[in-house]
Amino acid sequence: MASHRKPRSRIPAPLTGHSRRTAVGFTTAALASVTLLSQSANAAPTDPKPAAQSIEKVKEKVDTLYHQAETATQRYNAAKERTDQQRAKVDKLLDSVAQRTEKLNEARRMLGTYATAQYRDGGMARSAATLLFSNDPQDVFDQSHLMDRMTGRQKQAVDDFQKQRVKAAKERGKAGESLASLTASQKQLKVQKKTVQGKLTEARRLLANLTAKEKARLAAIEKKKAEEARRKAAELAEKQRQEAAARKKQQEQNADGSGSTAPSTPSVPANSSKAAQAIAFAKAQLGKPYVWGATGPSSFDCSGLTQAAWKSAGISLPRTTWDQVKAGTRVSTSQLQPGDLVFFYDDISHVGLYVGDGMMIHAPKPGDVVKKAPITEMPIYGSVRPS
Repeated sequence: MASHRKPRSRIPAPLTGHSRRTAVGFTTAALASVTLLSQSANAAPTDPKPAAQSIEKVKEKVDTLYHQAETATQRYNAAKERTDQQRAKVDKLLDSVAQRTEKLNEARRMLGTYATAQYRDGGMARSAATLLFSNDPQDVFDQSHLMDRMTGRQKQAVDDFQKQRVKAAKERGKAGESLASLTASQKQLKVQKKTVQGKLTEARRLLANLTAKEKARLAAIEKKKAEEARRKAAELAEKQRQEAAARKKQQEQNADGSGSTAPSTPSVPANSSKAAQAIAFAKAQLGKPYVWGATGPSSFDCSGLTQAAWKSAGISLPRTTWDQVKAGTRVSTSQLQPGDLVFFYDDISHVGLYVGDGMMIHAPKPGDVVKKAPITEMPIYGSVRPS
């Protein structure tokens, strides 16, 4: 059998310096070409929609942060109100403690006068004086033989001393408890302040990172939303006018006896003159900046504005939206009258002053100013007519 030899492999000649550099250059160029081709094949086609969607998400995130900040602002307002009330209580108690201490010192001086006289005259034993100034005044009363030896005025002095000492102890105890409560309120205030600031800082960061084109897109979205809110407000105002006309007609029929005698809601609220004063005040604040926690006169948050507006009309409202919603008579959206308070969101974190035709005056959010706006731009929780 014939044998077959494997062809001898050809060994390439060693590369010179020039040829080696040339080979490396071709290899690098080839790899780069392959990489670029691979990237081009895998790259997604250019599409403007993802950017638009990103702006929508940014807007949603910013709106959520502002809402959360407003909720935290109401908690801050509540904590600040408690802190202010507690501080006033502490100040009053400390004044009372000072007055009580003065009375106690006066009683002690009186006892000292009697004790000095007894020492001088020898009518009272040294041990009796020691009992009078003991840490436990009850010891004085436990010594009946001592009381029997005292005059009426001396007994009165001991009684006064004992009463003032007990009352002073109670006042100091109350002051201590109030100071502890004040400290707790101040800590809560700091927590809420930090929460608000954190939410607002994050919202500002998101907005600051937008390009000019993205900001224009965001402005267009806001404009479209505002136009839709105004359209809905106009529809609401027309519905209110129709229902008001129907109520008026029903009242006229009731008056001439041709209709039902069922009671109907009056078209004009009893406090309409005060409502006009509140609205006039709110209009005078248009353009002033929103500042969370502010109650005027140069800036406001939402509940600070409504509180100040109604205060100008002689009606005191609580500080927070959560308390203001309880301060008056609940009314339906269809029966809103100028001056009514309109509350928004399920957590009742925002409020505006209704001025008619589906519009309100409110302090919207940080970076904005007191303005007139449709009540339909936010989900309505309910409405209240202050009284």
